[in-house]
Parts: sequence; C-alpha cells; structure tokens
Amino acid sequence: MKYPPSELVLNAHGEVYHLGLSPDQVAHDIILVGDQDRVKLISNFFDTIEHKSQHREFCCHTGTYRGKRFSAISTGIGTDNIDIVVNELDALVNIDLINRTDHPEHQTLRLVRIGTCGILQPEIPVHSYILSRFAVGLDNVAHFYPIKFSEEENTIAKSLAEHSGLPKTIVPYAAKASESLFDLLSSDKTVSGITMTSSGFYAPQGRSLRLGLSVENINQQLQSYRHGNISVTNFEMESSALFALGKALGHECATVCLGIANRPKNEFSKGYELEMNNLIRYVLDGLSK
Repeated sequence: MKYPPSELVLNAHGEVYHLGLSPDQVAHDIILVGDQDRVKLISNFFDTIEHKSQHREFCCHTGTYRGKRFSAISTGIGTDNIDIVVNELDALVNIDLINRTDHPEHQTLRLVRIGTCGILQPEIPVHSYILSRFAVGLDNVAHFYPIKFSEEENTIAKSLAEHSGLPKTIVPYAAKASESLFDLLSSDKTVSGITMTSSGFYAPQGRSLRLGLSVENINQQLQSYRHGNISVTNFEMESSALFALGKALGHECATVCLGIANRPKNEFSKGYELEMNNLIRYVLDGLSK
C-alpha cells in the first residue's frame, strides 16, 4: 500500500506533520508527558542529549540514560492529541516516509506515559504512584478504529457503564496495559487498578462549577465499582487512547501517574516537584533494567 500525501502528511522537511520529527530522532523507548515543560525534567536525568526539537505543543528530547536510548515527548492534553502522537510515532518506525510504503518488518515501541491524576479511592494517599492495569475511555477516539478488544476488556467497559449509570450516549471502552511493562514497573511503591480516561477536566470528571452536572455522582459510582479485586483508582485524560491504539499498532504501552488530588477527601497536593522528579527516575530506572 502507498500512502497518499493527504493521508500520511509530512512537512517541507519530510518529517511527520505534527511532531516535526524524522525517524533517526526518536528512540524505541519513549516517555510521554502531557506538559511540554516536563520533557526537560526527564532529559535532565539523561547522560547525553543528541536531539531537541519543538513543534506546537510537541516537544522532544532524545538522549541516553544508563547507556539506553530514550526519547521524552510531550503530547499536550487529551486523547485527541494521543491519536496524533501514537499514529505519527508508529509511522516514524513502520513506514518508509520517502516511498510512503510499509517497512517489511514491524518495529515495536515501548510507550510509557508519566502524568498526574485525581485519585478516586479515599485510602490512596496523595503523591502515590498509580500504575494503570486497565484504562477505560469515556472519550470516543478508539471507536473510530476497527480495534478488536478482548472479552475481559469488553466486560469491564459494559459492566462499568451499567454500574456508573452512564447515559447511552457515552459508550466507554476498556484497554489493558502491556503485561510486560506493567510487571516491569510494578513494585511496592505503586498502586494499581483501573484508570478512567475522561474527555474533559471539569464535568467529565465530576467537577461542578457554574454549569453543574448532567451525570450526577459519577465519582461515587466509580469508587464503588469492582472487577474482581480491581478497583477504579484514578481519573486522567490520555491513557485509554494510548493503550487501545498502541496495542492495535503492535506497541507496548503503560501509564504511571502521580496522584495529586484525592477526590473523595477533597485534598490537593501543596506542591509535587520533588515527587514528580522521583517518579521520573523510578520509571527511567525501571525501563533501563
């Protein structure tokens, strides 16, 4: 198959359109962050830095940590941006950008998101490391792709929607994290469970300001949901599309978030720069094993 210019969009330098990157500028181990300023926090740990670039909200630093090559890339906020980032990163390693055809051999990326989140279980302390076992999307990105979800993923999506009383206009999907990355990053420092990926920060996460809410008590309903012994641990805004699209394209994906708000207890971090730096080192050390 040859991808036409309207579908595989490149800039004047022959780089993928939004990220502004060429294949040689990206490592196969990639840490994704929402905040572009967080890219520098990651590359500060690198022993060497070979590449720095920024286009729009997409900042990339590539270098080495303990002899292993890494890229740190910012995605901006939301699953719509994850759609761009995952597709363009996949194109960088699996499509010949000059000939616009697939490479004969598939290349697998390891994509690990480091972010912040709101905690949904009262017993989980602020500043906990929350490692997602599943991500459930309240967005619609994955519904535009012919993704075959597992029986367990479909069971979680359906039962959680019913338990939470979501209107029929909201159709969640569930996607599982990479087993190998989950095992690599899991330790006594992490709390694991189901991560909810919302399509917004305020009402989609149960925050009521002047407009109020059309879906009442969603956080309380999510807090009481169980899939076996797995509970819903946190809310964030990117992981569902990362897991669903990444896995469908043959990549390994995981998310570790720093909990900065405990929603049931109405607590918010008074400052988390040190804890975020510690989480970054924790993930880099885990991926360097």
